Amino acid sequence: MECCSIHASWSPGGNVSGTAGRADRTEDGATPGGPHRPGTPAAPRGRGPVVAALMTGMALAALDGTIVSTAVPQIVGDLGGLSVFSWLFSGYLLAVTVTLPVYGKLSDTFGRKPVLIAGIVLFLTGSLLCAAAWSMESLIAFRIVQGLGGGALQGTVQTIAADLYPLKERPRIQARLSTVWAASSVAGPALGGLLAGYADWRWIFLVNLPVGGVALWLIVRHLAEPDRAGARPAAGARPGPRARARVDWPGALAIFATGTSLLTALVQGGVAWPWLSAPSLALFAGAAALTAVTVLIERRAAEPIIPGWVWRRRTIAAVNLSLGALGLLMVAPTVFLPTYAQSVLGLGPIAAGFVLSAMTLSWPITAALSNRVYNRIGFRLTAVTGMTLAVLVLLAFPLLPHPGEPWQPALLMLLLGAALGLFQLPLIVGVQSTVPWAERGTTTASVLFCRQVGQSVGAAVFGAVANAVLSTRLTEGGLDDPAALTPAAVDTAVEYVFAGAAAAGALALAVLLTLAPRRFPVLTDDDRTTPDDHLTAT
Repeated sequence: MECCSIHASWSPGGNVSGTAGRADRTEDGATPGGPHRPGTPAAPRGRGPVVAALMTGMALAALDGTIVSTAVPQIVGDLGGLSVFSWLFSGYLLAVTVTLPVYGKLSDTFGRKPVLIAGIVLFLTGSLLCAAAWSMESLIAFRIVQGLGGGALQGTVQTIAADLYPLKERPRIQARLSTVWAASSVAGPALGGLLAGYADWRWIFLVNLPVGGVALWLIVRHLAEPDRAGARPAAGARPGPRARARVDWPGALAIFATGTSLLTALVQGGVAWPWLSAPSLALFAGAAALTAVTVLIERRAAEPIIPGWVWRRRTIAAVNLSLGALGLLMVAPTVFLPTYAQSVLGLGPIAAGFVLSAMTLSWPITAALSNRVYNRIGFRLTAVTGMTLAVLVLLAFPLLPHPGEPWQPALLMLLLGAALGLFQLPLIVGVQSTVPWAERGTTTASVLFCRQVGQSVGAAVFGAVANAVLSTRLTEGGLDDPAALTPAAVDTAVEYVFAGAAAAGALALAVLLTLAPRRFPVLTDDDRTTPDDHLTAT
């Protein structure tokens, strides 16, 4: 595949400049008023097997985040460890989140293919070890190994999708990945319960082996990536075809330690110990100290894991903060809506899952169609429109009648999914389109990292809000048993959570309107790649 060799650079103001004469760019990456120019990278052929592998990898990472939830009784009955079983989820979440920035930088340094292959192998190794676990402690340790591979799957899959598809086609593949992620997350608990109830809980992890093996074979066989020796270096790095790749391992370790301390405090606070207890305060203080150490290490590193430009560039910083707010607000429907459906509406677990799944029906549809919107009004205004609609839907939830009908929250979830499809995808596509190949992995990982941290913060904050409301109702009613809480009390707690989610959405709007540029500084396809670093599928 041929493309013109045009080296793009960033000016201090965040605009794109280059060494060849180019027409002005629009946010769709096209040259206004003209046809497709010769030399611009065409769509790679034979992408089908690679896309299948990417979707499979995304499904594995999403499934294993939720599939264990309904199998906990069987696992505890077999292995014991009731007091620590929550780490089956927390350990996986921690490992995925804290490794995202590391894998993003590694994919920019060594290429996407080796990082994705290593991630799949590590994920499958963790799956096999989980199936062979002999105690709850060993299962938790192996879940962390699984999560270390899951971090590579999440970030690298999104980055490769951006590499393979030009800007105009990118919404299609990102919508497919969003569909796979949402469907897998919703289907995870049902599949886990089915395997645990009719087979054995160890099959929850064994089923990953053949599926992941197919994905691994497709990547090895069909994803072609050139030698990184001749690729253009990232901004600020020394040019030269024989420059030795350097990995900031001290920075990676510091980021891992910081993330682990912070997320452990958020996930376990109010659950394993009170918020103001010694363990919580020690973890938060440790996270603050480690953050300072991380900043010092990264500022001195030649090739930092989280470069300073991630936060200095307005576009990337705004998208990071906005998707962090998205992760926070998503806790309301994904965590609290099933409880609402069962405790307030009286639905069973499967029917409650269908209420939530309405969101997964509309999200990919509007995501796939979002390019028709942002090509006309821009990435920022499209995202603002989507989040404005989402805030209105979230504010409508407390207005639902009590007791209500199941179709009412299902309709709101359908509308919420449609709104968030217009919000998330334009931001991801837009921010990926503002950086060259050598910075895209780091940029994508920073976005996903902020979203994951937002989810952890949301779980902690909204969990505290719901617990406070329920505790007040118990005190007012003179009750000692939480099981005696009325549906009206649960309804009130969930209403407060959704109001908080609307506030998170308002925060995302404020960030976009005040920090994000009106028009994203998009690079065209020939700016983002060179003949030496173009990723193809064969």
